[in-house]
Amino acid sequence: MTLYDNIINAKEVWQERAKVLNKELGVYTVGDMLDHLPYRYIDQSQKSTVSTLTADTIVVLNGKLSNMQTLKTGPHRERLTVDFFDGSGYIQLVWFAGTKWISKKLKPDTDYLVIGKATPFNGQWQMIHPEIEPAANAVQSQHPLMPVYNTTDRMKQSGLGTRTIARIIDSIIQSLPPIEENLPQTIIDHYKLLSHDQALRVIHYPESQTMLDAARTRLKFEELFFLQLDYQYAHQQRSMHSEGRIFAHVGDHFNRFYKEKIPFPLTDAQKRVIREMREDMRSGRQMNRLLQGDVGSGKTLVALMCMLLALDNGCQACLMAPTEILATQHYQTFLRMLDGLGIHAELLIGSLKASEKKRIKKQLAEGDIKILIGTHALIEDNVQFRDLGLVVIDEQHRFGVEQRSKLWNKSAIPPHILVMTATPIPRTLAMTLYGDLDCSVIDELPPGRHPVRTFHRTEPRRPLVFSFLKKQIDAGRQVYFVYPLVHESEKLDLRNLYAGFDMVTSYFPRPDYQVSIVHGQLTPEEKAFEMDRFKRGITHIMVATTVIEVGVDVPNATVMVIENAERFGLSQLHQLRGRVGRGAEQSYCILMTKDSLSYTSQERIRTMCSTTDGFEIAEADLRLRGPGDLQGLQQSGALDLRVASIVDDEPLVRATRDTVHDLLADDPTLSRYPLLQQHIANSKNKMLWGKIS
Repeated sequence: MTLYDNIINAKEVWQERAKVLNKELGVYTVGDMLDHLPYRYIDQSQKSTVSTLTADTIVVLNGKLSNMQTLKTGPHRERLTVDFFDGSGYIQLVWFAGTKWISKKLKPDTDYLVIGKATPFNGQWQMIHPEIEPAANAVQSQHPLMPVYNTTDRMKQSGLGTRTIARIIDSIIQSLPPIEENLPQTIIDHYKLLSHDQALRVIHYPESQTMLDAARTRLKFEELFFLQLDYQYAHQQRSMHSEGRIFAHVGDHFNRFYKEKIPFPLTDAQKRVIREMREDMRSGRQMNRLLQGDVGSGKTLVALMCMLLALDNGCQACLMAPTEILATQHYQTFLRMLDGLGIHAELLIGSLKASEKKRIKKQLAEGDIKILIGTHALIEDNVQFRDLGLVVIDEQHRFGVEQRSKLWNKSAIPPHILVMTATPIPRTLAMTLYGDLDCSVIDELPPGRHPVRTFHRTEPRRPLVFSFLKKQIDAGRQVYFVYPLVHESEKLDLRNLYAGFDMVTSYFPRPDYQVSIVHGQLTPEEKAFEMDRFKRGITHIMVATTVIEVGVDVPNATVMVIENAERFGLSQLHQLRGRVGRGAEQSYCILMTKDSLSYTSQERIRTMCSTTDGFEIAEADLRLRGPGDLQGLQQSGALDLRVASIVDDEPLVRATRDTVHDLLADDPTLSRYPLLQQHIANSKNKMLWGKIS
């Protein structure tokens, strides 16, 4: 038997079971089956008996059956109950599905092994849908730590419960010859790792906790190692071979803007980042850079200056944003900052009239438009540039891989790429996900900005909150209210925007106070109208959903009230808070919540009130939610880790990153490592994150 054999060749797997394994687990080969790892283990040295059970614990019991009963509970539905006695007491076993098949295979006066969660019910112990097999068949008797595998109801109905999976894997392990090593021996020796073969065998049937830990470490290391190898090798190859336009000239566009138009002195961080990008763009290699910066740190200004370098070298530049609101905001900002410089910039969004779109596309193809700002409309096939030299993608995680790649192909020579995010990326994620991108960070705020003061308030203190808001408005400031829902929901006990609008207008009545309302169900024209009224100071309060999370810049707005703040993730709360604090006045964020909060919600609120550092918040968000839930990152295959965790295994992330870096520095072609070369060859069909960002 080999790892590549069809799973149907394994013991206890016939055609029907093979189909179930294909569909439910994606298991097609023997190797796939070995990769289905236990999610927990039961220590069999700690013997469980009915008399020593504790509620809601998964246990293994050994005993005999009696009093089997099948009860009709409805049309085509029935319940099977069996009393199970282990010598110390009784527990009732209950099945609601597969009852006929289960009742046929159970026999009295036979020793059985059952595994499941014990729960108290009506004064007795119950185990719902336990796994059961004759004790004589149990593989685990020779192993102190019993593996427990994830299964589905469909698998259980086909007899593929965790014990059957354990027997199948045990038979595979017994039949397999030694599994080929996939890491260089020097690395195995340096880190004192188990062999690949040993780790795969031990992870299923560990002899001790120490051996289990060693197997996990080895499998985590190789998983992270190959992830880093994919990204760093691609980065190296791009640096060595990717042709790029040479932006050697710094001309009138850049110099006049720098001397005449910059609204405030650049921070040292902005200057450093611009130098990094200038080096990229005059190197002859394609720039592929990620720009991180907290809300309000001046990323847009840096991006515009890079676009002016493209213009100085005879090229066009474009900026793609995820929403019409954000694209329009960028366009208006660019028009204001470029006023008097004679640079033709246009906005291309879906809501434009057909005649306007036609005019813009014609002027773009002819080269009259030098800077184009837009949404997904930019990637349409009929949007053609005369000579596109720089692509800027804002809030890049909101665009799919295929969408971003279309901009890549709009020029004969691939344009330089700058991707920006105002959602700071935790260090571990950056090391893992962005190994193919050069990273720049703006870690300073412009002078004169005051950190936003954040407070947590509950319903009893709402009158005090509204009194404070009145003082702010009477002093000439403006206020945001953000709600999680537009309309009332029967399923969710949350405040909604329209109820909130009624409450706000009752506290702040017309004509003394004017209130705008903005949400995603409005037309683009309606949203633009309300945004404009707020921006010009006609309305004092904006009641909105998270549609204002990005792209709204009103320096006079000094208070952000977030209703049901416990319903938002940390990064989103931080983004919303970033809508205030954009002017010279002290600004405030008030987090309104219900009185009783879960531990996670309490930690989010505490973090928001204790820091305004976006990177610190991102780290806390990663710890609380895990990488799979962070906005926009689900699309990256780097998060589909089987064993490793980029939250819990940061030392291994760093070790594998450094190991791969040193390996490639010493042997860029991997000529001494044919196994690694083969891995790279197999990975070339994968679309790497950085290449098409």
